Amino acid sequence: MVIADQMLVKKINQKVLLNEIVSNSPISRASLSEKTGLNKSTVSSQISTLIEKNLIFEIGQGQSSGGRKPVMLLFNKNAGFSIGIDVGVDDLNGILSDLKGNIVLEDHQKLDNPNVETIKNQLCSMINSFINQMPDSPYGLIGIGLGVPGLVNNEHQITLAPNLNWYKDIDLKKVLEQEFQVPVFIENEANAGAHGEKEFGAAKDYQNLVFVSVGTGIGTGIIINNELYRGDIGFAGEMGHLTIDLNGPKCRCGNRGCWELYASEKAMLNSQPSQLPKKSKQEIINLANQNDPEILSALQNFGYYLGVGLVNVLNTFNPQAVVVRNDIIEALPIVLNSLRNSISSRINDQLGSSYELLLSSLGKNATAMGASSLVIEHFLENVST
Repeated sequence: MVIADQMLVKKINQKVLLNEIVSNSPISRASLSEKTGLNKSTVSSQISTLIEKNLIFEIGQGQSSGGRKPVMLLFNKNAGFSIGIDVGVDDLNGILSDLKGNIVLEDHQKLDNPNVETIKNQLCSMINSFINQMPDSPYGLIGIGLGVPGLVNNEHQITLAPNLNWYKDIDLKKVLEQEFQVPVFIENEANAGAHGEKEFGAAKDYQNLVFVSVGTGIGTGIIINNELYRGDIGFAGEMGHLTIDLNGPKCRCGNRGCWELYASEKAMLNSQPSQLPKKSKQEIINLANQNDPEILSALQNFGYYLGVGLVNVLNTFNPQAVVVRNDIIEALPIVLNSLRNSISSRINDQLGSSYELLLSSLGKNATAMGASSLVIEHFLENVST
């Protein structure tokens, strides 16, 4: 029992030191001892182990505060690589990142057909392409993370993805783990986006936030006290299916008058006059910049209905920040202004002044980066054990 306890203490100390080096390198052994409260002999022993594991390395001497110059330690961000892929309704957006989340490679592919087999094949093709181009490293590919627009349970199984026309349990995790022999993590795309913005983007400085992904549907990822809130079985954040019209049209989720039927990008694109050819997102952005009156009116409505739903989000969670991810909103201030006006006309002054409304700083890579980060966290949690 004593030996087991000693081993556990060593593992805990190693994790503490590795986390400190990841966050604050370059750093000296003396500084690590001071910051962690571990004695110098413990620090020295565990640092030697981490160097042997190729997780850190020495980079030479730092500045002296009076005695010998300290040898500085640096986290080896290239010890392994992670793949993160955002599975959209119309496309796949993938990245290969190092262990600090820096993007090494990117790939974007249109989906030929959003059925399960097609997506499996394109996913495998994209992953193989990343692996073939991946730099050499001690640990190679450490895992794969996917963000999917649908319900994902705590076992990383997709149970429902109506915008992909998936209405039964789909175990992509098992398929990909068998194919590539690495851990696979599947998360709701908005949850992954929230995690990405928290780790690398606009929400780094906030402990409590809601990430709102506006695309074919509306997804929300919720961070509470720096932790992703998934709910009891993993389904928290389906706020695109809040009812904002009791007598509204039926949604594919089974409800009526869902928020995303009025405020999603799909709803905005479908609001164009039926007798005219449908315009792409880029065409809408271009016409808005030319002050096209019909397009400006549609965009005003887009922002208005987004605001209606966001008032419910703000009243429910009272977050420090709301981060919105959408190509059109990021390109056109008119939508953000309409969104702000809609919220301010419906919310009490105290709550309305207590949060920040932010645009995603990671853009189209938010979900992929978040998915990749989940893989990295798992790797760093287990590699030092």
